[in-house]
Order: sequence, then structure tokens, then C-alpha cells
Amino acid sequence: MIVRTWHGRTPRGVADEYAGFLERRALADYRSALGNLAAAVYRRDEGEVTHFLTVSRWVNEDALRAFAGDEPLGARYYPEDTGYLLEFEPEVQHFTVVGRAP
Repeated sequence: MIVRTWHGRTPRGVADEYAGFLERRALADYRSALGNLAAAVYRRDEGEVTHFLTVSRWVNEDALRAFAGDEPLGARYYPEDTGYLLEFEPEVQHFTVVGRAP
């Protein structure tokens, strides 16, 4: 199993709206992807900036590549992200799951 994490930052003033967008658009994409086991978005407000962390679990690298494309470490962005994000981090992180608890 592979875990994929993505991090993004927004101004605090648009964070609620962006959280809704992530639920409607990004998580819907994850849920519909073959080989996706789960996905969640985590939020942390820090002064005038809000951090978002998307964590998804995939059955294997092939499933992840089917979702992410030929550059599986490349971050995927939507056109709407330009109205929210402070910057566009070019890469995500992947972790191989070596243990877990229920």
C-alpha cells in the first residue's frame, strides 16, 4: 500500500471556501479512482494562513500512476486552485505503508 500526501496553503479568509471545494472536487476524484482505498483532507489554521494536507491510500504503484500520470510525484492541480493557493508545491510525497493499527 502507498500513501500519497499533498500540502497546500491558502489565506485564512478563503479557507472555508477552499475546504468545500476540496470536498466536492478533489475528494470526489480520489473516491472515483480505481485502486484508491481512502482519502482525507486535514486542515490547520495558523494565523492568517491555513494549511491543507491531503492524504490518500492506494493499493499499489500502478493504481497511483493511473491516477497521477507518468510523473506520480508531481502534484495535481485544478484550474480553480489559482484563486485559493498561495503557492503551488511541485511535488507530493509517497510513503510505503509498513505497519498500521485498525
